[in-house]
Amino acid sequence: MADAVTSQTLSDGDRVTVIKLTNLSDGGGESSVKKVDVSALATSSSNGATPSRVSITQIWYDIGGMRVSLEWAATTNVNILTLGGSAAAGNVSGHMDFRSFGGIKNTEASGADGDIDLTTSGHTNLDHYSIILELKKKYT
Repeated sequence: MADAVTSQTLSDGDRVTVIKLTNLSDGGGESSVKKVDVSALATSSSNGATPSRVSITQIWYDIGGMRVSLEWAATTNVNILTLGGSAAAGNVSGHMDFRSFGGIKNTEASGADGDIDLTTSGHTNLDHYSIILELKKKYT
């Protein structure tokens, strides 16, 4: 059996995309799994341009018993931030708002493709996460 995971696009407009991610773990976890494929996001309605990057403007999360690392996909992935605590911490939830400074921007590390990957750690059977990402699109 594998972790039961979902990725759901809640909104995908010209400038902003909102994506919901969930996992109910069987203890197997996830390792650098692509969660946001920027090339698959909706194109601009004004000129048909495809987004090349996103910045993270807000995150809502509820995590139980594991840690979740969001990563900028690159030749060697770059950690964006880690959410959650330890099994002893129980459930950890919250909201992070990065809009006041324009959001967390891609580091553009070598081999960066604009995507966001996810890795779990410290996961055991029935640990879980629910994460909602609000992303601002960048067109080149």
